[in-house]
Amino acid sequence: MTDLLWPGDHRAGHTFSDAAYLTAMVRVENAWLGVLVDAGIAPASARTDLTATISAADADAVAVAAEATGNPVPGVLELLRDRISGEPARWLHRGLTSQDVVDTALMLCLRDALDRVRGELVTQVRTLVALADTYRDTPILARTLTQPALPTTVGMKVANWLAGILDSADAVAALPVLPVQAGGAAGTLAAATELTGSPTDAIALSGRLAAALGLADSPPWHTTRSVITRAGDTLVTCCDAWGHIATDIATSSRPEIGELAEGRGGGSSTMPHKNNPVLSILIRRTALAAPSLAATLHTASAASVDERSDGGWHTEWATLRTLSRHTVTAAAQTTELLAGLVIDTDRAAANLAAAGDLLGEQRAMTELAERRALPDYTGATGHLIDAVRRRAHHHLTEAT
Repeated sequence: MTDLLWPGDHRAGHTFSDAAYLTAMVRVENAWLGVLVDAGIAPASARTDLTATISAADADAVAVAAEATGNPVPGVLELLRDRISGEPARWLHRGLTSQDVVDTALMLCLRDALDRVRGELVTQVRTLVALADTYRDTPILARTLTQPALPTTVGMKVANWLAGILDSADAVAALPVLPVQAGGAAGTLAAATELTGSPTDAIALSGRLAAALGLADSPPWHTTRSVITRAGDTLVTCCDAWGHIATDIATSSRPEIGELAEGRGGGSSTMPHKNNPVLSILIRRTALAAPSLAATLHTASAASVDERSDGGWHTEWATLRTLSRHTVTAAAQTTELLAGLVIDTDRAAANLAAAGDLLGEQRAMTELAERRALPDYTGATGHLIDAVRRRAHHHLTEAT
């Protein structure tokens, strides 16, 4: 899957693509058939493997058919029933509703996206720890409100980036295991109760489906959409952290500053002298776009009504997919950006020297305290870097 208007989308690959989502829907139907057989509700002859019955080539047909019913599940079921027969066809989708399949398939694709993000975050933590160590005491000018402020170190700047990445990793880790959805037509498990003859057994079917798909067992959440909004907020938290790094690098790569640069820049179609910070620009683009996507998920959640929402639910699907793919793309781009980062220590020293006397206030304070001013005043940067490094080490230990 690629997107001409979202350069870098190919990095997300198969994650949350049309083909991946189609496969996820079929996985849900396949797992449910197995659940019915294992529970003794459907005969053993109803068990089959549906996963090879539909392919990515069917995505267009399912998408076109979805307009007539408002969601892609009926089109999937029609194709499946055309291609299977006997007991599997008779028991297909029994006890489920379209929302069960749509929502559970969303969870499967979202899980894949989050796994990609987790892996990139771990790599980024390792890279930033190494950079913080290498440039721990390298002086650089700190700027506040765009203006020269005080001396700091490159290691401190990197440690600030690292703190944001660790916050993002914590947010991803704090997400609960994504839940299954198996509530039936109105979220009451009425059909499952009829199939099993027992409310308790009907509820147990949801647990069986969750186990088969590696999801969390959950009561129906047809119009309680916090699982979607919380995941969206977490993805935005990651994009925020990457956007901060990209903005710092893009700003510092300006020729008049020249302290940081991308390992490989991009050219211009008309100005061959340019070396554009393309990765930083594309990461910033994602950081700017992501919050509005998460806001749409919240708006959709707030619009939930009755036992199945009329429009709010439908708004989530493409929004969550787009946010997930953009986040995975930005994650990979940030990993590459950090791996190739070029730090010009000579230019950093020159800019610091050119800023003039930055220590007047500190010198006055030390004189009042009858202490000698430090000519390379960088405060407690070493201790602050160590604190972030300890946190990073704990994260990496937990991740392995």
